[in-house]
Amino acid sequence: MLNSGTSHLMPSRRDFLQSSGVGFGAVALEWLLRQEAVAGGHAQLAQHVARAKSVIWLFMEGGPSHLDLVDPKPLLNELDGQPLPESFREPITAMGEKGAPLLAAPRTWKQHGQSGLWASEWIPHIADCLDDIAVVRSCWTSGINHSGGVCQMNTCIDVAGRPSLGAWVNYGLGTGNANLPSFVVMCDSDGRPVNGPRNWGSGFMPASHQGVRIKGTSDEPIANLNLPKGVTDERQRSKLSLLQQFNQEHAARHPQQTELEARIQSYETAFRMQAHAPEAVDIAEETDATQHLYGLDEKETASFGRLCLLSRRLIERGVRFVQLYSGTGSKWDSHKEIEKNHSRLCKSMDKPVAGLLKDLKQRGLLDETLVIWGGEFGRTPMSEKGNGRDHNPTGFSIWMAGGGIKGGQTIGATDDLGLYAVEDRMHVHDIHASILWLLGLDNMELSYVNNGRLERPTINEGTFNRKLIGG
Repeated sequence: MLNSGTSHLMPSRRDFLQSSGVGFGAVALEWLLRQEAVAGGHAQLAQHVARAKSVIWLFMEGGPSHLDLVDPKPLLNELDGQPLPESFREPITAMGEKGAPLLAAPRTWKQHGQSGLWASEWIPHIADCLDDIAVVRSCWTSGINHSGGVCQMNTCIDVAGRPSLGAWVNYGLGTGNANLPSFVVMCDSDGRPVNGPRNWGSGFMPASHQGVRIKGTSDEPIANLNLPKGVTDERQRSKLSLLQQFNQEHAARHPQQTELEARIQSYETAFRMQAHAPEAVDIAEETDATQHLYGLDEKETASFGRLCLLSRRLIERGVRFVQLYSGTGSKWDSHKEIEKNHSRLCKSMDKPVAGLLKDLKQRGLLDETLVIWGGEFGRTPMSEKGNGRDHNPTGFSIWMAGGGIKGGQTIGATDDLGLYAVEDRMHVHDIHASILWLLGLDNMELSYVNNGRLERPTINEGTFNRKLIGG
């Protein structure tokens, strides 16, 4: 009814009880569904049998050079210093300085393992794992700059506003451990990636599906996790219960504000994390041999090694999706001095990444954990600023391991100079569709209604590449 002494509508007692009941019921339902998912260990919306239960995405921010790591091009070295041949010049070639000559990739290439896959001397430790790795050499994207490229690789489109892949997975599969976040992001520095939290945001879906960034390189990975001195569990529980009551009453009157519901859930998760997360992020209990495997005893590898080790500890405790940023702040970007830039960054991540693969395998976790390595695009065969390479969205490489992937194979190809993907081309839509399929989700069946419109994670495009599983 209208209260003549105020300028706003006051809810009646019946309205208050009705809205509160709806709010409390929703909270109870969410809790029951979460417990059912945890207890059953099954995806809530899985459309087929999953090959992977979780994902660790190793994101090389800035764009690593496929030409110097996993896609050797002898012709490039032969034509070093010469202009790009006319036969390679297409209207979409917009990368590199105008008229810039080709730049050789002076790598030492070797074949490795039983599969004989090629890798350069910049990644000797990852090279030891190539029999477990499928290298996709034919990726391409629509994002030509860092903002658009990183946005598309995370959300399937090069403009902001859509949910990240991790958010879709969180929405589609739920959590494997109600005491920890389902989607975790960690960076190798205190800086922020281009686009910041939008890379792991939930877009138009409820905010509860967004990623949680933790500081994996800090002695306190999760800020304010520990209880203040003198505060008991009982007192903390009492404070949060009262706060939750106020929030639920407000949320029931404003159901369209999903951020508040997410905040309510975050308080609950935070309380549970105070009991469970400290153990999950405590690497002190790991053996010296394990810490050495990840490179924690070396200055160059300690930072990313810690993130890789934490990611293993998180996924074995039920965290569904972990994304690690190497070169946070587009440090893989190599418009000049690529030799100096890439040799340093490869050194920082090579041993930790290989350690992660070997550790997962020996623990029996690799078969159910999909590991993805790559950046937002590759680098051009043409030079920039004399000794660097520009962005190349028209042809680049990523690799995948575990999670049902058939290792020891290359999929697709770029042309003889590594500029364009020409065989078995995989757009970002196809990459996301393939990741979702391996997790038991069909990219055309998984959907969310937003403002009356049916939304899908790959925007009605993309197909699973069966060659990833040997099909």
